[in-house]
Amino acid sequence: MKRLPLHYAARNIGRSPLRLMLTAGGGALVVFLVVSAMASVRALDRGVRASGTPGNVMLLGAGSEESVERSEIPASAPGVLSASIQGIRTLGGAQFVSPELHVPLPLRRADEPAPVGNARDLALVRGVEPSAFLVHPQARLAVGRLPQGGRDEALVGRSLAARLRIGNRDIAEDDSLLPTILIDERPHRVTGIIDAPGVAIDGEAWMPITDLLVLTKRQTISVAVISLDGADISDLEVFAARRSDLEIAAIDEMSYYAQLAKFFRPVQVLIGVSALVVALGAMLGGLNALDAAFASRSPEIAMLQVLGFSRGAVIFSLVQESILTVAAGALPALVVASFLLDGAGVRFSMGVFSLSVDATCVASGLGAGLLLGLVGSLPPTIRCLRTSIPTALKSDLV
Repeated sequence: MKRLPLHYAARNIGRSPLRLMLTAGGGALVVFLVVSAMASVRALDRGVRASGTPGNVMLLGAGSEESVERSEIPASAPGVLSASIQGIRTLGGAQFVSPELHVPLPLRRADEPAPVGNARDLALVRGVEPSAFLVHPQARLAVGRLPQGGRDEALVGRSLAARLRIGNRDIAEDDSLLPTILIDERPHRVTGIIDAPGVAIDGEAWMPITDLLVLTKRQTISVAVISLDGADISDLEVFAARRSDLEIAAIDEMSYYAQLAKFFRPVQVLIGVSALVVALGAMLGGLNALDAAFASRSPEIAMLQVLGFSRGAVIFSLVQESILTVAAGALPALVVASFLLDGAGVRFSMGVFSLSVDATCVASGLGAGLLLGLVGSLPPTIRCLRTSIPTALKSDLV
């Protein structure tokens, strides 16, 4: 089959600046929305799953295995477990056992105005001991020092610090110069910043567990996280069954976050559907522009057939032209998406997840652009080809 040269299609995309702007703009919007939706969905799934650590086991309140925020266990449970179970991982004599209290609380900068009405900016505040860094290797103290109990001090994750406009330079050696935040309207000085890219910890605040117990007026903690080395989860399940007075249950940490990821699946679907609806609107605008442009070129398409080019060659050339037009908007959209979205933090519930424009997101965006160029060009092209050649040529003379 004799085909039209590629430069013919490339030259035609500039014949109508308005059509080029509408079609390329629609393609750019579609690609940007698809990339952002895909990045959000993958960040949520990756962030939740990456929050778990292989080999870790969580002791939760019996009946609250699906939500660590609703869980309550006795504060003595981690100590009783440490003395009863052999095979817990140790380092320098320190056991990898982290008692923790997880509470969503209002959190804002001290110099920000108080929220109006019931509007409150919540963040997950985690009461911990220094052993938390042992069982959560995803988190590391990037700058500053650990908070001291009884002094109203806290750490913040990197994403939360960015929202609070706190940087490394704000963490001073002089305690009087440390930035101050309000946790449940109580002032706390920020003594350091935690780096935990890609996981929920990056959007949390950590403070001494004793201080958080006092702040929330609680006597029970939420969870005990244990890293095993020689022991097995069945040992902890047996311990939990024998100590019915503690009312606790043992669950693998990876399994817990896998179940949590399934819980968020409807939200991921909602994100995708919302992006799809808006993308379809942009796609329809692009399709209308292509339809109007190709309909006005019926005489040109008829003349190409008179010159000996088959219908298949004409369709192929117009599809090329459509794809090139969409690509003119899709490629800049990918660059803008990478610049604006890659590494950006997106708040979800009380957590913050970092977006990543990876190869899958780029491929999804390019695929959406290719589909728009293909689907948008075929219907008007086929409709033009249905018109007989003499009729199409006469329309050019009228």
